[in-house]
Amino acid sequence: MKNNLTKGVLIMETTLKVQGMTCAHCEASVKGALEKLTGVESVAINLDTGDVAVTYEEGKVTLEDMREAIEDQGYDVEG
Repeated sequence: MKNNLTKGVLIMETTLKVQGMTCAHCEASVKGALEKLTGVESVAINLDTGDVAVTYEEGKVTLEDMREAIEDQGYDVEG
């Protein structure tokens, strides 16, 4: 996890390992679900590795919120 203080807001970056994403529709589903969460700044997905990099504002969204949003789309989050 990385962090950066910008304009008094702590911006964090984390990478989640997601299983089951195989196509552009999968990517769009996960990305859309995460981007709907308040505090999520950006989402980058690598289908080949299953890595989902999320940049977010600490205190506005939790890792558990992200995990639930992904699982609600039908995918498993490792760890």
